[in-house]
Amino acid sequence: MTAFTKIKSMEQLNTFIQANDVSLVYISKKQCSVCHSLLPQIETIMEKYPKISTTQVSADAVPEVAGAFSIFTVPVILVFVEGKEYYRGARIVPLKPFEEKIKQLYVGYYE
Repeated sequence: MTAFTKIKSMEQLNTFIQANDVSLVYISKKQCSVCHSLLPQIETIMEKYPKISTTQVSADAVPEVAGAFSIFTVPVILVFVEGKEYYRGARIVPLKPFEEKIKQLYVGYYE
């Protein structure tokens, strides 16, 4: 399983989103048990879609991320297409519908 790269600043995050045609941002916190159990499942799904760039941001390390993306709970999964938000999943993310959305995007964008 490939671990997501970690972002350490808003500047780094904005650059990541703008530099990639399609990107997934996983936002979590250290003390969040749901965050820690969901991440490996999302990583496993994303291995099937290698052209989508992935990263992880800790809201503890980059607190501005909450205000920048109107986040009130974690974990949050944000998918961007050409810099625009395409998908948002928060707290309890149903994995089957999430993967269907990612697959649909991947096929439409890359194939």
